[in-house]
Amino acid sequence: MELLPSPEDVVGILRATGALRTGHFEFPNGSHSDEYLQVPLAMQHYQHARTLCVGLSRLLRANQEIRTLIPNLSIVSPATGGLPVAYGLCEALRARKAYWAERDDAGLYRFRPFIQPEPGEPVILVDDILHSGRNLAALKAALESYGAVVLGLAVIVHQPTPTTHNFGALPLYTLARLDASYYADVSACALCAAGSAPTKVWV
Repeated sequence: MELLPSPEDVVGILRATGALRTGHFEFPNGSHSDEYLQVPLAMQHYQHARTLCVGLSRLLRANQEIRTLIPNLSIVSPATGGLPVAYGLCEALRARKAYWAERDDAGLYRFRPFIQPEPGEPVILVDDILHSGRNLAALKAALESYGAVVLGLAVIVHQPTPTTHNFGALPLYTLARLDASYYADVSACALCAAGSAPTKVWV
């Protein structure tokens, strides 16, 4: 495998570890899909985690602006799926620090006591997957409310849905893009029409 894994390499890792599954799945919002992705199943293996994080770090280093800012760069993730990616990426880049935010009872992102973004702090938002984008969009807003500067998004896999959040001109760094079939209207689900019973997944 090359230093920068190809999308095919990444998909191979995901399938070999059971992180990417083909079938008939029902999500908590009621929509159906023919694929289910759970990147932590791949990240629990050290060698795979290292391959993916180093690969993602090389994409970021290719950007001259980000490469220049690495000594001051923060890697920030929504808890919890993105944490292994954030710390692996921070190590591979030798960035300044990595930290995370959590949802409070009102559903807003907050930071742990004494962990507070700084005005002008350069940040890369990191997660294992960009799916709906809701978590990353909310975290971006929370960071910017402190005056931090979000330079880009970095995810292992981009698996967009018909309603994925639009981040505009913000750069997206990803190792692979996966296009699944989504059925928000279950009556239109081809898998259901074929007589396949869905497996319910909670995330």
